[in-house]
Amino acid sequence: MTDTASSTPSRPPLPASPASPAGRRPTRAQTIAMAVLLTANLTLAVDFSILNVALPRLGADLGFTVSGLQWVFTALALCAAGFTLFFGRVADLFGRRRLFLIGMALLGASSLAGGLAQDPALLIAARAGQGIATAMVAPAALALMTTMFPEGPARARALGFNGALMAAGFTAGAVLGGLLTGTVSWRWAFLVNVVVALAVLVIGPLVLREPARGTRPRLDVAGAILITLALVALVYGIDMSGHAGWTHPGVWGPIVAALALFGVFLAVESSVREPLVEPALLRRSSVVWGNAAGLLAFATETSLVFLLSLYLQEVLGSGAIAAGLVLGVLGIGTVLGGLMAPRIIGRTNAKTAIVIGLAVQAAATIPLAFVSESRGWLIPLLVLTFAGGVANLVAIVGYTVTSTAGVPAEQQGLATGLVTLSQQVGIALGTPLMSAIVTAAATTALLPGLQVAIGVNAVIAGVAAVLVAAFVRLPHTRGSGTR
Repeated sequence: MTDTASSTPSRPPLPASPASPAGRRPTRAQTIAMAVLLTANLTLAVDFSILNVALPRLGADLGFTVSGLQWVFTALALCAAGFTLFFGRVADLFGRRRLFLIGMALLGASSLAGGLAQDPALLIAARAGQGIATAMVAPAALALMTTMFPEGPARARALGFNGALMAAGFTAGAVLGGLLTGTVSWRWAFLVNVVVALAVLVIGPLVLREPARGTRPRLDVAGAILITLALVALVYGIDMSGHAGWTHPGVWGPIVAALALFGVFLAVESSVREPLVEPALLRRSSVVWGNAAGLLAFATETSLVFLLSLYLQEVLGSGAIAAGLVLGVLGIGTVLGGLMAPRIIGRTNAKTAIVIGLAVQAAATIPLAFVSESRGWLIPLLVLTFAGGVANLVAIVGYTVTSTAGVPAEQQGLATGLVTLSQQVGIALGTPLMSAIVTAAATTALLPGLQVAIGVNAVIAGVAAVLVAAFVRLPHTRGSGTR
């Protein structure tokens, strides 16, 4: 699909993959384009965690109530997850390059508003703007990557680099936020995005290309509204569970509403001529089970960070900085896993990479269910979390390759929208679920609750590996790695 802006007589469109037979090195133009896309995705990943340390200072400066601070994260999460599938399809219909650039412009504008905010309402609105920008940029950037390279080693390497940088972004965001808050101001946690967005908007139009677009179908407006409302309700209910507990009526009301809206959405999709989500796409086991595996991979590893943070600080008595450094080892492991994944996929296939990744992650997590109050557990914890981080990113890159393999170019935006959605819902779901297990099991002390939750976390990863092995069927393409 070619963005109409790139079809002017002064500069004819270039082919999306000028020199990318599967095993060859990318061209210079592709390298620059990948750098632009990776920079954008790294920035989005950083945004999810950069305000963690800054919240107390930010709240005091702008006059937030304690309960109001949760909306600094909720506004971003709701908009990012709620609009991802919609914008993934919009990217297919109206141009990924165009949507990517519009999203980066919105990211820059909303970040500038957040950096200059003088009251809670404006800051929350800015975070919502960042969430909508994330929903635009993430699937568009991933779709540009998957159409830039043919299925096979080149695409796997690109997605591996993307996974490694995304993992690094989540880890580095908290560190960068702390440094900026402590040395200059929390406002720079927003303002750095403005600089990145400007750079991307200058370079992006010169290097980003996409395949020629054929006949453009109509947008399924009813389906788009229904799925957006359903996802917003679902993420809101999950997010509220982390603050109010799973027994609160404000949790289950939105979740039940989301399920009802999903049902209406499926009914509408079966009756329209040009649905938002092609039924054929959802009949692919690689898409359905691949995304399910991705959701569980994100849910288990991000919630494990939460559980281990509680263990290190509340049971072992470590300070926040010391706990952050210990968990930073897990972050290093995830980066390494993103770089290793393409080799594993090349030697086996994407499905096997998911199974191996989730199985090793489960094996590395289950011993942590036996942690005690002894500080002698620190060294085993470092080793096990590092191994689990490597394995988790192998699974994540594997699911990204699996969920986009064999999907026609004109549906890659929707496919990558599903990939991004599974990531965001997994992140939103994991911590509240584990928190509920800790609360239920910690009848007399925190440690038993943590042990049970970590054990459940490991079991979920192991069961996910079994389900992928049993149900995923890779398409018979070069990119799937089937033999």
